[in-house]
Amino acid sequence: MMPAHPLQLYWSGEFLAANAFIGLNLLGALLLGMAVGYERTFNGRAAGMRTYALVCMASTALTIFVGFAPLWYGGAAHDVTPDATRVVQGVVTGIGFLCAGVIVKDGMTISGLTTAASIWSASAVGVLLGVGFYASALLLAGLCMLSMTLVHHIERTLPGRASFDVTLMFRRISEQRFEELAATAEKHGYRVVPGSFSFSFDDNHPVWRFCVVALHRSRSTSPALLAHELASSEDITRFSIVPMRN
Repeated sequence: MMPAHPLQLYWSGEFLAANAFIGLNLLGALLLGMAVGYERTFNGRAAGMRTYALVCMASTALTIFVGFAPLWYGGAAHDVTPDATRVVQGVVTGIGFLCAGVIVKDGMTISGLTTAASIWSASAVGVLLGVGFYASALLLAGLCMLSMTLVHHIERTLPGRASFDVTLMFRRISEQRFEELAATAEKHGYRVVPGSFSFSFDDNHPVWRFCVVALHRSRSTSPALLAHELASSEDITRFSIVPMRN
């Protein structure tokens, strides 16, 4: 029968103080993770407050326990000298797999890059909390929130070019040429991106897929006007215009 003394060590003042300190750090990680993830929840993303809170808390837990190595296994591992840098490396690698799962590529459109980057940043917030850099963790969490909100609005006000993924389905017998298509796009202020073309057949109908870029955001016509002209073409039976974003 195991003696009572080793079990009592886990309820001594030193162990309780360490657990309380770790618990406070986890609570802070929960709040910071929720704060960073709220922007994703507000914009209807798949990864929301719960995901960010879990990532931040797990990163904190896996980092902070390294600093209490003398208390591991009831103090029996007092000779252990863990390498915190290897723990951080493992955390970053593991979070990388989670980030890869939220990135989706559909043709020429890639979505989830901002969510993946912010999840990775949330793990860094947890690591800073775990090693005790509380001010830096608060600053990083605040900068992450600003980069996903304020910077997004600044980006929209600066000169830029909008990109669209265009898919066209033609009649079985069609004499549509690339030059005519490019001229139609340029008339509305768009340029067909060279090398973005893909050709396929769907139910014996030719299907063209390519990317167009607005020459100037303020001078290009709305995609609705471009869609109206495509709909009036006798050669095109079906089309789609989807904004390319991340």
